[in-house]
Amino acid sequence: MAVALFGGAFDPPHEGHVGLAHAAKEHFGLARLIVLVSERPGHKDLELPAELRLVLARAAFPGDEVRLDPYPRTIDLLRAEEFDDPIFLVGADQFVDFLTWKDPEGVLELTRLGVATRPGFDRGLLDTVLRALERPDRVLFFDMAPSWAASSEIRARLALGEPLEGLVPPAVERLILERGLYRHA
Repeated sequence: MAVALFGGAFDPPHEGHVGLAHAAKEHFGLARLIVLVSERPGHKDLELPAELRLVLARAAFPGDEVRLDPYPRTIDLLRAEEFDDPIFLVGADQFVDFLTWKDPEGVLELTRLGVATRPGFDRGLLDTVLRALERPDRVLFFDMAPSWAASSEIRARLALGEPLEGLVPPAVERLILERGLYRHA
């Protein structure tokens, strides 16, 4: 049985993240999901330290394994650790940038890529990336329900004191409000 790896900054984790994970579990019949909270992603600045993002991710993904990922790039994680028949989960918007990742062909040698698509996403963008790959057979698409949640929007709403209803899981919202997180985002 395949294990799914779902990495990200999760700054904060939101309903889109949860929906992607749920859709992947159903589509691939996954028994195990490992949520990898990037300690220091090589591609973005973060609002919260890794330890706080880990707490939020554990609240968002109860029942799944949630841990810190010390590697700044996906290929580094896959080379350093062994996983049983892994599927690395990404959203379609991330897959569009896959060719800019460090050693994308190496990533596909070590894992299959599970790409979540949603209604309205331009399939032509995905096909352009597929055509450039040596192993497009290692890319598996699955559908997920649309989600309008975005971490940057959530941080902006919090800084303005606006509600988060429907954007983050209730347990995540509770932690954010209790700890006063993202007030100065």
